[in-house]
Amino acid sequence: MIRHEHDPVRCILPPNILERIAQHGDADQRRRALHTLARDTSLRAIRSQNAILRAQGGKEIGTEAPPEGGTPQRTIFDCATSEDLASSTVARSEGDGPTGDVTVNEAYDGLGATYRLFWDIYQRDSIDDEGMPLKGYVHYGDAYDNAFWDGQEMVFGDGDGRLFNRFTIAVDIMGHELAHGVTEDEAQLVYFRQAGALNEHYSDVAGSLVKQYQLNQRADEADWLIGAGLIAGAEDQALRSMKAPGTAFDHPLLGKDPQPDHMDRYVQTMEDNGGVHINSGIPNHAFYLAATIIGGNAWEVAGRIWYETMRDPRLKPTCQFRTYARITLGAAQRLGYGTSSDEYKAVREAWHGVGIDV
Repeated sequence: MIRHEHDPVRCILPPNILERIAQHGDADQRRRALHTLARDTSLRAIRSQNAILRAQGGKEIGTEAPPEGGTPQRTIFDCATSEDLASSTVARSEGDGPTGDVTVNEAYDGLGATYRLFWDIYQRDSIDDEGMPLKGYVHYGDAYDNAFWDGQEMVFGDGDGRLFNRFTIAVDIMGHELAHGVTEDEAQLVYFRQAGALNEHYSDVAGSLVKQYQLNQRADEADWLIGAGLIAGAEDQALRSMKAPGTAFDHPLLGKDPQPDHMDRYVQTMEDNGGVHINSGIPNHAFYLAATIIGGNAWEVAGRIWYETMRDPRLKPTCQFRTYARITLGAAQRLGYGTSSDEYKAVREAWHGVGIDV
């Protein structure tokens, strides 16, 4: 049985950043950060409730008859600064043309880009592989500084404009959050310590691949940043870097990116559910290394190996980094990349590069 007490709502903005704002920001910044932290905590109950519903039959992910595969079913709702999703109104539905609201259009396009990656490359029909409708809620809360997946839908804050821009600004944020739904459907990784870091890691992998696929970039052309453009006034910075964990941001209020890139620098902490947003830098860097050593489009070989790893029945909810690395090598073999192949050697070399030998 999955233990939901370590399984909160998946937010793109790590709590350590919000806590730092609450400690060092001005009065208005502290108020907003504390409100966001409190709201995120209350949303954990919603996430746990959805997990229970899913275990009882999955009704929370929509009861509509699934459409033919290959076509997303998107609906974007406008919360108009409310935090009550039920009070929102439909702003754009599947097939509708662009509106005059850039946030609505970015959310619509981002959900579509994520669907297309999983369908075109992995033949996965939406989050649950059964055509699950994709719902996005924009203009959530009053200058709300976060975006999250609650088990049913994507929710985006507008940011306060001083520290953070609108949370629809980066397509990889949408890919990241929706991929949490894929992980929930396939692996149910417990959101704590290394298993939780792997949960965050796969979302970063998916988010980066969504962006690379949308831009038609090879692995050596991509920036490998998550959330580039989100930090207001520092658009050259980001939330995380898969290429160089620990270098994504260096900000007078937000502090410096704390992610390690090697097991020698693994962070032992009880904050952030045991460092799930911090230590994910280690497997993130391993994926970057594998993708760039293999070359070409990252979604084709490395991305498929990682996707098949998430679907592997040997991937347990409490999986640790070393076991995960071993499963990626097994996935490579099942996909036809034998132990003497360049692809298999690249994956093994990538894990060695972050201090994990299998």
